Amino acid sequence: MIDRLLKPSLILAALACLSTSPAAAQGTDSQAALPKPTAMKVGGLLTGELTAMRSKAKAKKGPVYQLVSEPRRLPPPAGLCNLENGPETFQIVPAGDAQAAQLKSHLGKQVSLKVDAVACAEEAGQYSEAVVTKWSLVK
Repeated sequence: MIDRLLKPSLILAALACLSTSPAAAQGTDSQAALPKPTAMKVGGLLTGELTAMRSKAKAKKGPVYQLVSEPRRLPPPAGLCNLENGPETFQIVPAGDAQAAQLKSHLGKQVSLKVDAVACAEEAGQYSEAVVTKWSLVK
């Protein structure tokens, strides 16, 4: 009779051990191990290396620029863009030929941009995780 009572409880205990993640078993939280992303505010600086990319979209004319930075938490409501650490790649959209010329002269270099409008990338085929639509170059 005791064997019948012990077997189900042993099976449940074994299943509980198997379903526990290694991080929980060690007493650490896996979220605590991730670095917290820096919060980006409207008017804040975004610094990183500027690169140019080719757009495969036929509707897009002109160059596509990208800035790679540390992970950032975007201003609400965007937040982390459904990513663990927030976006690291930012598509920089020039407002006209003058801004495109500014970016072209800084390709491959570290730049700082004052960001006035940024959002998570939503269109299929975008290379970047976030899109900066209003910005100014900080010298």
